[in-house]
Amino acid sequence: MAERQYTANDIHILQGLEGVRKRPAMYIGSSNSMGLHHLVWEIVDNAVDEALSGYGKNITVTLHKDGSCSVQDEGRGIPTDINKETGRPGVEIVFTELHAGGKFNSSVYKSAGGLHGVGAAVTNALSSYCDVKVSQNGSNYHLRFENGGHLVAPLEKTGETKKHGTLVRFKPDKEIFSTVDFKYDTIASHLQESAFLMKGVRFIINDERTGQKEEFFYQDGLLEFVGRLNENKNPIIPVASFTDVDPTTHIETEIALQYCFEDYNETVYSYVNNVKTSDGGTHESGFRNGITRAVNDFGEQQSLLKNKKLEGSDIREGLTAVISLKIPEELLEFEGQTKGKLGTPIAYQVVSNLIYNKFTYYLAENKENALQIIKKCIDSQNVRIAARKAKDEARSSKKAKQDVILSDKLTPAQSKDYLKNELFIVEGDSAGGTAKKGRDRIHQAILPLRGKPLNTDSIALDKLLHNEEMATIINTIGAGFGQSFDIEDIHYGKIIIMTDADTDGAHIQTLLLTFFYHYMRNLITSGHVFVAVPPLYRIYKEENKKLIQEYAWDDKGLEEAKKKVGSGYKINRYKGLGEMDAIQLKETTMDPKTRFLIQVDINDPILVEKRVGVLMGRDASVRREWLEENVDFNKVDTFIKEVK
Repeated sequence: MAERQYTANDIHILQGLEGVRKRPAMYIGSSNSMGLHHLVWEIVDNAVDEALSGYGKNITVTLHKDGSCSVQDEGRGIPTDINKETGRPGVEIVFTELHAGGKFNSSVYKSAGGLHGVGAAVTNALSSYCDVKVSQNGSNYHLRFENGGHLVAPLEKTGETKKHGTLVRFKPDKEIFSTVDFKYDTIASHLQESAFLMKGVRFIINDERTGQKEEFFYQDGLLEFVGRLNENKNPIIPVASFTDVDPTTHIETEIALQYCFEDYNETVYSYVNNVKTSDGGTHESGFRNGITRAVNDFGEQQSLLKNKKLEGSDIREGLTAVISLKIPEELLEFEGQTKGKLGTPIAYQVVSNLIYNKFTYYLAENKENALQIIKKCIDSQNVRIAARKAKDEARSSKKAKQDVILSDKLTPAQSKDYLKNELFIVEGDSAGGTAKKGRDRIHQAILPLRGKPLNTDSIALDKLLHNEEMATIINTIGAGFGQSFDIEDIHYGKIIIMTDADTDGAHIQTLLLTFFYHYMRNLITSGHVFVAVPPLYRIYKEENKKLIQEYAWDDKGLEEAKKKVGSGYKINRYKGLGEMDAIQLKETTMDPKTRFLIQVDINDPILVEKRVGVLMGRDASVRREWLEENVDFNKVDTFIKEVK
């Protein structure tokens, strides 16, 4: 066979915004619900950058009935004058060219989150229309783009005004996104988060689809942020905050923190120029270094540590902290287009020095609070040492398991290549038996649940450990729990919750996720927890003694499956996992080659705390009301198909 030549004619140049539409995930992370909302964040970030620079005190997001979203700010307005280099208005360039904007000029923006300068252009590229109105220098201006950024109404002056600012209204392209349904709670929580970070700026969300409207305004900023995160916890100390501006780099740092009793997690959220750095970075590393040195030095000075220094994990157990930096543009380094991790080297030393100096002074001036913190840290150290000792004993003998009541229902995987193994936590013995028959014996383990798991949001630790189901889950995962949880020791690369697609199934999912959130949070944040998505329909017929069948996960898929199978089909509407035989369950829900999984992650701290409070609180009526209003068990968003 002749080898095909690779020539210059095989090289295709994507013009303008075509590259964004061709590979949207490169710019917004995905084309599912998360990517959809990223379009909003890009425009909101531009409004925030104006407010950061001192222009405008109100930012309004409106969700319109036609499925579009608009963002209104009170900034200076995107420039409408002609750019000498291109001969085009500045606002047109901003919405059509990647890496074009004022964020690269420190004389325009002292600090800004939109470093890469692609936000407005990406939102425009992935929208069916984008309408832009600018008010500046006494005049109103308008221009409009359609079908992925094509200019259909060039910039024109439309009247006189005394106002200033920019209004951007866009409608996501349904050909790009698997869902174009904006979630009110997701956007509201993001705006609330921004309001905490920008004290004195008001954020407003108005949903014309439902009539919902909220305003977020906080004068005490991060103090109120940490207080809100811990409102359902038992604090050891009041929220403390520390601020400073480094005289050399001009990096502004603000940190708020609080310790809580009976909290086994380290909860640290960081932001740079109001952009959430979900993957941490140099500023978080500096914070951990500084607070570890401060607590250890104080403990040694007060002769409280008995010559045994505390580890960083001991000091951070039960700690909630929010770190916010404002970094000048010339020093700002993000890793990745979505700005998830800060790479600015000098930020490590700036934050480390600040928290060390400020927290050392705080401990010295607040002796009673300091002693409570040290006691909490020493208790954590003792638990860690005891847990490590028990784990070492368990590896050499079975003695440690004698007092643990374990379920005999677990069907283990045969492989010791743990990261390739999968644990299916299954609703009920019937589905568990079917899953056992359909599993891959080498890498898949099955643990059927007997009834509903405990609500670990409101029970004592000893009751948790004496519960057969929860003790079995802890023992099976094999990495401990609470402060002693060690992600390096997990026996499964994937923990998959597999329940019926109904309210009871959703409740079981929530109970298990609450347990993981409280006692194995790193299991979630490291990407090891998933929810299986069984199909809702089986469409089939027998033709010429041959079975023809398709599966569907929602009503849209059902219609497509009917066409594929052809006339004369029959439909099975699955009401639960138990209605599928082993082969059907395997090929639709368990086989990595054909199944759909939802990966669980924590993207929004405020929303997570709110959800846990609503869904796991003692008021069952509030929980039921939320489920009935927000969960459609007859429909599964098609974005789940992107995660295998």
